[in-house]
Amino acid sequence: MTSKTVEFFFDFGSPASYLAWTQLPGICATAGATLLYRPMLLGGVFQATGNTSPVTVPAKGRYLLTDLARFARRYGVPMRFNPNFPINTLTLMRGAAGLQLREPTRFEDYVASMFRAMWVDGRNLGDPVIVAETLEQAGFDAAAVLALASDPVVKDALKAATEEAVRRGAFGAPTMFVGEQLFFGQDRLDFVREALATA
Repeated sequence: MTSKTVEFFFDFGSPASYLAWTQLPGICATAGATLLYRPMLLGGVFQATGNTSPVTVPAKGRYLLTDLARFARRYGVPMRFNPNFPINTLTLMRGAAGLQLREPTRFEDYVASMFRAMWVDGRNLGDPVIVAETLEQAGFDAAAVLALASDPVVKDALKAATEEAVRRGAFGAPTMFVGEQLFFGQDRLDFVREALATA
C-alpha cells in the first residue's frame, strides 16, 4: 500500500464505522488519497483479541451513546442508534466481501444502503426478511446477494481480511491504516488527516 491510501476496516454493526464512513471519502478526496474499503467481521476480531463491545460496560455504553450523537451533530449527518443492537452482521459482511469481489461497481451502493439501514433507519438487519427487503429497495437482487454471501470463496475472503486486520493490530472497528500507521475509532480522523498531509 502507498502512504496515500487509507485502508478502512469496518463492520456494519459498528456505529463508529458508520460515522467514519460518512467522513472518510471527503478526507481522502481533499488529500488526494485512495480510500480502500476492507470489510471484516467485528465479532471475529473481538473473539481473536478478547475485546468486547463498549456497551457491555453500562456506564461506558451510556457515555458512548452520548458521544456518538455529539459526533453525528458535529459531522452534520443523521444517526439513530439501532434499537436492535447488537446485530449479527455475518451475512451482511459476507455480502460486502462478495460484491467487492464479484460486482465491484455495486459495492459502494451496497455499503451505503447497509450503513443507512442500520444507523439511520434503525432496521433490524438481523432479520433475513428485512435484509431482503432492504436490498430490494436499494435496487439489488436480494437472492443473488444472499447466494453470494454463501459462496465458499467469499466466506474465505472475509475470514482472511478479518485475520489480516487482527494480525496488523486491529482490536475493533473502525480500524484505519495510512501506510502501516494504525488509527482506531472515528474520533481519530484528525490523525488520519495529519498522516495523509505528511505522506
